[in-house]
Amino acid sequence: MLIGEVAQQTGISARMLRHYDRIGLVSPSERSAAGYRRYSDADVQRLFRVEGLRSLGLGLAEIPAALTDERFTTRGMIDQLLERSRDQLALAQELVSRLEQVQASEPEAWPDVMRTIGLMRGFDAHDASARQRQALSLPDADERDVGVLVEALLREEDVNASGAIAWAVARAGDAAIPLLAAALDSPAEDRRHRALRALEKIGSPAALSALTDLADHRDPLLRARAHLARGRTGDDESIDAIVELIVLGTADIEGVEVLEGLARSDDLAPRVARALAAASASTDPAARRRLACALGSIPGDEAVTALRDLAEDPEPSVALTAKALLRAHE
Repeated sequence: MLIGEVAQQTGISARMLRHYDRIGLVSPSERSAAGYRRYSDADVQRLFRVEGLRSLGLGLAEIPAALTDERFTTRGMIDQLLERSRDQLALAQELVSRLEQVQASEPEAWPDVMRTIGLMRGFDAHDASARQRQALSLPDADERDVGVLVEALLREEDVNASGAIAWAVARAGDAAIPLLAAALDSPAEDRRHRALRALEKIGSPAALSALTDLADHRDPLLRARAHLARGRTGDDESIDAIVELIVLGTADIEGVEVLEGLARSDDLAPRVARALAAASASTDPAARRRLACALGSIPGDEAVTALRDLAEDPEPSVALTAKALLRAHE
Protein backbone atom coordinates (compact mmCIF):
# COMPACT_ATOMS: atom_id res chain seq x y z
CA MET A 1 0.00 0.00 0.00
CA LEU A 2 1.09 3.54 -0.69
CA ILE A 3 1.49 5.98 2.19
CA GLY A 4 -1.88 7.65 1.47
CA GLU A 5 -3.67 4.32 1.55
CA VAL A 6 -2.02 3.32 4.82
CA ALA A 7 -2.95 6.68 6.36
CA GLN A 8 -6.56 6.31 5.23
CA GLN A 9 -6.98 2.74 6.44
CA THR A 10 -5.12 3.00 9.75
CA GLY A 11 -6.03 6.51 10.82
CA ILE A 12 -2.35 7.34 11.31
CA SER A 13 -1.53 10.64 9.65
CA ALA A 14 0.80 10.72 6.65
CA ARG A 15 2.96 13.17 8.60
CA MET A 16 3.44 10.64 11.41
CA LEU A 17 4.15 7.86 8.90
CA ARG A 18 6.87 10.00 7.30
CA HIS A 19 8.30 10.68 10.77
CA TYR A 20 8.42 6.93 11.49
CA ASP A 21 10.22 6.50 8.17
CA ARG A 22 12.78 9.25 8.94
CA ILE A 23 13.73 7.77 12.30
CA GLY A 24 13.83 4.23 10.91
CA LEU A 25 11.01 2.93 13.05
CA VAL A 26 8.68 1.80 10.23
CA SER A 27 9.75 2.25 6.60
CA PRO A 28 8.13 1.07 3.34
CA SER A 29 10.18 -1.90 2.13
CA GLU A 30 8.74 -2.38 -1.38
CA ARG A 31 8.49 -0.41 -4.62
CA SER A 32 5.58 -0.15 -7.02
CA ALA A 33 5.97 -0.59 -10.80
CA ALA A 34 6.10 3.19 -11.06
CA GLY A 35 8.87 3.36 -8.46
CA TYR A 36 6.75 4.57 -5.54
CA ARG A 37 7.61 3.21 -2.11
CA ARG A 38 5.03 0.80 -0.76
CA TYR A 39 4.26 -0.76 2.61
CA SER A 40 4.30 -4.55 2.61
CA ASP A 41 2.03 -6.62 4.84
CA ALA A 42 5.00 -7.09 7.20
CA ASP A 43 5.50 -3.31 7.32
CA VAL A 44 1.85 -2.76 8.19
CA GLN A 45 2.04 -5.42 10.89
CA ARG A 46 5.12 -3.68 12.37
CA LEU A 47 3.23 -0.39 12.21
CA PHE A 48 0.37 -1.82 14.26
CA ARG A 49 2.84 -3.19 16.83
CA VAL A 50 4.43 0.23 17.12
CA GLU A 51 1.05 1.90 17.63
CA GLY A 52 0.09 -0.74 20.18
CA LEU A 53 3.27 -0.12 22.17
CA ARG A 54 2.73 3.62 21.99
CA SER A 55 -0.81 3.21 23.28
CA LEU A 56 0.62 1.34 26.29
CA GLY A 57 2.84 4.29 27.07
CA LEU A 58 6.23 3.48 25.54
CA GLY A 59 8.15 6.37 24.01
CA LEU A 60 9.43 6.25 20.45
CA ALA A 61 12.99 5.84 21.68
CA GLU A 62 12.02 2.71 23.65
CA ILE A 63 10.00 0.97 20.95
CA PRO A 64 12.87 -0.32 18.71
CA ALA A 65 14.35 -2.29 21.62
CA ALA A 66 10.92 -3.64 22.48
CA LEU A 67 10.52 -4.85 18.89
CA THR A 68 13.96 -6.45 18.44
CA ASP A 69 15.39 -7.36 21.84
CA GLU A 70 15.04 -11.10 22.39
CA ARG A 71 15.01 -10.48 26.14
CA PHE A 72 11.96 -8.28 25.76
CA THR A 73 8.74 -9.87 26.95
CA THR A 74 5.21 -8.58 26.91
CA ARG A 75 4.93 -9.26 30.65
CA GLY A 76 8.10 -7.31 31.37
CA MET A 77 6.82 -4.38 29.34
CA ILE A 78 3.49 -4.41 31.17
CA ASP A 79 5.26 -4.56 34.56
CA GLN A 80 7.40 -1.57 33.59
CA LEU A 81 4.39 0.38 32.36
CA LEU A 82 2.44 -0.44 35.51
CA GLU A 83 5.27 0.86 37.67
CA ARG A 84 5.51 4.04 35.60
CA SER A 85 1.74 4.53 35.68
CA ARG A 86 1.63 4.04 39.45
CA ASP A 87 4.36 6.65 39.89
CA GLN A 88 2.43 9.08 37.69
CA LEU A 89 -0.77 8.31 39.60
CA ALA A 90 0.96 8.91 42.93
CA LEU A 91 2.22 12.27 41.69
CA ALA A 92 -1.24 13.17 40.45
CA GLN A 93 -2.83 12.16 43.75
CA GLU A 94 -0.25 14.23 45.64
CA LEU A 95 -1.08 17.25 43.48
CA VAL A 96 -4.82 16.73 44.05
CA SER A 97 -4.22 16.44 47.80
CA ARG A 98 -2.24 19.68 47.86
CA LEU A 99 -4.82 21.54 45.81
CA GLU A 100 -7.57 20.27 48.11
CA GLN A 101 -5.61 21.55 51.10
CA VAL A 102 -5.35 24.99 49.53
CA GLN A 103 -9.05 24.87 48.63
CA ALA A 104 -10.01 23.78 52.16
CA SER A 105 -8.36 26.89 53.56
CA GLU A 106 -10.94 28.95 51.61
CA PRO A 107 -8.43 31.53 50.44
CA GLU A 108 -9.90 34.91 49.59
CA ALA A 109 -6.77 36.45 48.11
CA TRP A 110 -3.26 35.55 46.97
CA PRO A 111 -1.70 36.27 50.41
CA ASP A 112 -4.01 33.58 51.86
CA VAL A 113 -2.93 31.12 49.16
CA MET A 114 0.75 31.86 49.76
CA ARG A 115 0.25 31.47 53.52
CA THR A 116 -1.24 28.00 53.02
CA ILE A 117 1.50 26.97 50.59
CA GLY A 118 4.12 28.17 53.08
CA LEU A 119 2.54 26.03 55.80
CA MET A 120 2.54 23.01 53.50
CA ARG A 121 6.21 23.51 52.70
CA GLY A 122 6.99 23.69 56.39
CA PHE A 123 5.47 20.26 56.91
CA ASP A 124 7.42 18.98 53.90
CA ALA A 125 10.73 19.73 55.64
CA HIS A 126 13.15 16.80 55.55
CA ASP A 127 14.08 17.29 59.22
CA ALA A 128 11.43 15.85 61.56
CA SER A 129 12.38 18.32 64.30
CA ALA A 130 11.61 21.18 61.89
CA ARG A 131 8.16 19.69 61.25
CA GLN A 132 7.68 19.39 65.01
CA ARG A 133 8.69 23.03 65.57
CA GLN A 134 6.34 24.11 62.79
CA ALA A 135 3.38 22.46 64.55
CA LEU A 136 4.31 23.86 67.96
CA SER A 137 4.80 27.37 66.61
CA LEU A 138 1.33 27.71 65.11
CA PRO A 139 -0.88 30.37 66.70
CA ASP A 140 -4.26 29.64 68.22
CA ALA A 141 -6.33 27.22 66.16
CA ASP A 142 -7.09 28.71 62.76
CA GLU A 143 -9.66 26.81 60.72
CA ARG A 144 -7.81 27.79 57.54
CA ASP A 145 -4.98 25.50 58.64
CA VAL A 146 -7.08 22.40 59.31
CA GLY A 147 -6.69 20.78 55.87
CA VAL A 148 -2.91 21.16 55.89
CA LEU A 149 -2.62 19.96 59.48
CA VAL A 150 -4.73 16.85 58.94
CA GLU A 151 -2.82 15.84 55.81
CA ALA A 152 0.51 16.44 57.58
CA LEU A 153 -0.64 14.25 60.47
CA LEU A 154 -1.89 11.45 58.21
CA ARG A 155 1.54 11.05 56.55
CA GLU A 156 3.82 11.84 59.50
CA GLU A 157 5.99 8.87 60.55
CA ASP A 158 8.18 10.50 63.20
CA VAL A 159 6.76 9.98 66.71
CA ASN A 160 7.69 13.40 68.08
CA ALA A 161 6.56 15.34 65.03
CA SER A 162 3.37 13.30 64.91
CA GLY A 163 2.61 14.12 68.54
CA ALA A 164 3.08 17.84 67.93
CA ILE A 165 0.90 17.84 64.82
CA ALA A 166 -1.77 15.77 66.60
CA TRP A 167 -1.78 18.40 69.35
CA ALA A 168 -2.29 21.12 66.75
CA VAL A 169 -5.10 19.13 65.12
CA ALA A 170 -6.76 18.56 68.51
CA ARG A 171 -6.69 22.32 69.10
CA ALA A 172 -8.65 22.73 65.89
CA GLY A 173 -11.32 20.56 67.51
CA ASP A 174 -14.45 19.60 65.64
CA ALA A 175 -13.36 21.45 62.50
CA ALA A 176 -10.91 18.60 61.81
CA ILE A 177 -13.46 15.81 62.29
CA PRO A 178 -14.88 15.60 58.71
CA LEU A 179 -11.39 15.26 57.19
CA LEU A 180 -10.29 12.71 59.78
CA ALA A 181 -13.51 10.74 59.39
CA ALA A 182 -12.98 10.61 55.62
CA ALA A 183 -9.47 9.22 56.17
CA LEU A 184 -10.90 6.28 58.12
CA ASP A 185 -11.82 4.76 54.74
CA SER A 186 -8.35 5.26 53.27
CA PRO A 187 -6.88 2.17 51.54
CA ALA A 188 -3.67 2.84 53.51
CA GLU A 189 -3.75 1.26 56.97
CA ASP A 190 -1.32 3.75 58.53
CA ARG A 191 -3.49 6.71 57.46
CA ARG A 192 -6.61 5.03 58.90
CA HIS A 193 -4.90 4.42 62.22
CA ARG A 194 -3.49 7.95 62.46
CA ALA A 195 -6.95 9.37 61.77
CA LEU A 196 -8.37 7.07 64.45
CA ARG A 197 -5.85 8.20 67.07
CA ALA A 198 -6.49 11.85 66.19
CA LEU A 199 -10.24 11.47 66.64
CA GLU A 200 -9.72 9.76 69.99
CA LYS A 201 -7.41 12.59 71.03
CA ILE A 202 -10.04 15.19 70.16
CA GLY A 203 -12.49 13.18 72.26
CA SER A 204 -15.50 15.44 71.76
CA PRO A 205 -19.03 14.02 71.34
CA ALA A 206 -18.77 14.65 67.60
CA ALA A 207 -15.44 12.80 67.44
CA LEU A 208 -16.88 9.87 69.39
CA SER A 209 -19.87 9.84 67.06
CA ALA A 210 -17.54 9.51 64.06
CA LEU A 211 -15.99 6.45 65.70
CA THR A 212 -19.19 4.72 66.72
CA ASP A 213 -20.15 4.23 63.07
CA LEU A 214 -17.15 1.93 62.49
CA ALA A 215 -18.40 -1.23 64.20
CA ASP A 216 -18.63 -3.02 60.85
CA HIS A 217 -15.43 -1.62 59.37
CA ARG A 218 -13.08 -3.99 57.52
CA ASP A 219 -10.17 -2.88 59.74
CA PRO A 220 -10.19 -4.89 63.02
CA LEU A 221 -8.55 -2.08 65.00
CA LEU A 222 -11.19 0.40 63.88
CA ARG A 223 -13.93 -2.09 64.75
CA ALA A 224 -12.48 -2.57 68.23
CA ARG A 225 -12.15 1.15 68.90
CA ALA A 226 -15.69 1.68 67.62
CA HIS A 227 -17.09 -0.72 70.20
CA LEU A 228 -15.13 1.00 72.97
CA ALA A 229 -16.43 4.36 71.78
CA ARG A 230 -19.98 3.00 71.75
CA GLY A 231 -19.55 1.70 75.26
CA ARG A 232 -18.34 5.09 76.43
CA THR A 233 -21.53 6.64 75.07
CA GLY A 234 -23.60 4.15 77.11
CA ASP A 235 -24.51 1.85 74.19
CA ASP A 236 -25.04 -1.63 75.67
CA GLU A 237 -25.06 -3.30 72.24
CA SER A 238 -21.26 -3.45 72.32
CA ILE A 239 -20.94 -5.33 75.62
CA ASP A 240 -20.21 -8.71 74.03
CA ALA A 241 -17.69 -7.22 71.62
CA ILE A 242 -15.88 -5.46 74.48
CA VAL A 243 -15.78 -8.69 76.49
CA GLU A 244 -14.17 -10.33 73.46
CA LEU A 245 -11.47 -7.64 73.48
CA ILE A 246 -10.73 -8.57 77.10
CA VAL A 247 -10.54 -12.25 76.19
CA LEU A 248 -8.12 -11.50 73.36
CA GLY A 249 -6.10 -9.10 75.49
CA THR A 250 -6.07 -6.47 72.72
CA ALA A 251 -7.69 -3.69 74.76
CA ASP A 252 -8.38 -5.33 78.10
CA ILE A 253 -7.57 -2.37 80.34
CA GLU A 254 -9.76 0.01 78.37
CA GLY A 255 -12.40 -2.69 77.98
CA VAL A 256 -12.64 -3.18 81.74
CA GLU A 257 -12.86 0.58 82.23
CA VAL A 258 -15.71 0.88 79.71
CA LEU A 259 -17.62 -2.10 81.17
CA GLU A 260 -17.21 -0.65 84.64
CA GLY A 261 -18.80 2.57 83.40
CA LEU A 262 -21.70 0.68 81.84
CA ALA A 263 -22.18 -1.39 85.00
CA ARG A 264 -22.87 1.75 87.02
CA SER A 265 -26.38 1.35 85.62
CA ASP A 266 -28.34 -1.07 87.82
CA ASP A 267 -30.03 -2.41 84.68
CA LEU A 268 -26.76 -3.16 82.86
CA ALA A 269 -24.58 -4.52 85.70
CA PRO A 270 -26.15 -8.04 85.60
CA ARG A 271 -25.87 -8.17 81.83
CA VAL A 272 -22.18 -7.20 81.94
CA ALA A 273 -21.53 -9.82 84.63
CA ARG A 274 -23.29 -12.55 82.61
CA ALA A 275 -21.28 -11.71 79.49
CA LEU A 276 -18.01 -11.91 81.43
CA ALA A 277 -19.06 -15.15 83.14
CA ALA A 278 -19.97 -16.76 79.81
CA ALA A 279 -16.58 -15.84 78.37
CA SER A 280 -14.76 -17.37 81.35
CA ALA A 281 -15.21 -20.76 79.69
CA SER A 282 -12.17 -19.77 77.60
CA THR A 283 -9.39 -22.37 77.50
CA ASP A 284 -6.74 -19.66 77.88
CA PRO A 285 -5.77 -19.19 81.56
CA ALA A 286 -4.51 -15.65 80.88
CA ALA A 287 -7.91 -14.75 79.41
CA ARG A 288 -9.72 -16.20 82.46
CA ARG A 289 -7.43 -14.19 84.72
CA ARG A 290 -8.30 -11.00 82.82
CA LEU A 291 -12.00 -11.84 83.03
CA ALA A 292 -11.71 -12.35 86.78
CA CYS A 293 -10.12 -8.90 87.09
CA ALA A 294 -12.98 -7.44 85.06
CA LEU A 295 -15.60 -9.13 87.24
CA GLY A 296 -13.92 -7.68 90.30
CA SER A 297 -14.92 -4.20 89.20
CA ILE A 298 -18.57 -5.09 88.45
CA PRO A 299 -21.11 -4.68 91.25
CA GLY A 300 -23.88 -7.15 92.05
CA ASP A 301 -24.57 -10.75 92.99
CA GLU A 302 -24.06 -12.13 89.48
CA ALA A 303 -20.48 -10.87 89.40
CA VAL A 304 -19.84 -12.42 92.82
CA THR A 305 -21.25 -15.77 91.66
CA ALA A 306 -19.00 -15.75 88.60
CA LEU A 307 -15.98 -14.96 90.76
CA ARG A 308 -16.79 -17.86 93.08
CA ASP A 309 -16.79 -20.19 90.07
CA LEU A 310 -13.40 -18.83 89.00
CA ALA A 311 -12.09 -19.26 92.55
CA GLU A 312 -12.35 -23.01 91.86
CA ASP A 313 -10.42 -22.72 88.59
CA PRO A 314 -7.82 -25.48 88.03
CA GLU A 315 -5.25 -22.82 87.11
CA PRO A 316 -3.82 -21.54 90.44
CA SER A 317 -3.19 -17.99 89.21
CA VAL A 318 -6.82 -17.65 88.10
CA ALA A 319 -8.17 -19.09 91.34
CA LEU A 320 -5.95 -16.86 93.49
CA THR A 321 -6.98 -13.76 91.54
CA ALA A 322 -10.68 -14.60 91.89
CA LYS A 323 -10.35 -15.30 95.65
CA ALA A 324 -8.58 -11.99 96.23
CA LEU A 325 -11.26 -10.11 94.35
CA LEU A 326 -14.00 -11.92 96.28
CA ARG A 327 -12.48 -10.71 99.55
CA ALA A 328 -12.48 -7.18 98.16
CA HIS A 329 -16.17 -7.58 97.26
CA GLU A 330 -16.97 -8.66 100.80
